Amino acid sequence: MSWGGQVLDTVAAEFSDVGDAAQLTRIVVRLMLAAVIGFMLGFEREQQGKAAGVRTHMLVAIGSALFVLIPQQTGIEPADMSRVIQGLVAGVGFLCAGTILKRGKDEHHVQGLTTAAGLWMTAAIGMACGLGREVTAILSALLALAVLALVPRLVDLVERMVGPPHGEEKDQAGAAPRVIASPEDEQPR
Repeated sequence: MSWGGQVLDTVAAEFSDVGDAAQLTRIVVRLMLAAVIGFMLGFEREQQGKAAGVRTHMLVAIGSALFVLIPQQTGIEPADMSRVIQGLVAGVGFLCAGTILKRGKDEHHVQGLTTAAGLWMTAAIGMACGLGREVTAILSALLALAVLALVPRLVDLVERMVGPPHGEEKDQAGAAPRVIASPEDEQPR
């Protein structure tokens, strides 16, 4: 065989990880579903003015799906998949920790917890997609969207009936007062 023939055979072998149309369809469906769900969750967050929006959620969902899909393709034992999932959960947790900011001196001035939890949930949904648990992924995404969109309204409704949380007064517009950090809070001691 000529040198050129060997190169072509090698390139063809490198792209032979998908054996048939069924496997290709499975990969496309799983990754595309992860992308669509990531888009939906990210769009909701972007509409709320949050930093982690469409692209971030899509990449987290697709990446999570890919991290579990590839080991499945290589024939990993189901028991060994738990290590892959553990690593993925820890890695995404590290990413999420970077979205949490503490402002001021007391524990009530923390931002980014919902963003972190949302990214963590998006990763879990991406894993469900990658593992071929499409219905679970869709139901989880719908529940997550309900939590993000409907629960704040429910909390506002309940607070109007029972009053604001202990120690928190609301102004005439119905909003809780916000503490703004003074320049002294930013200076090192």
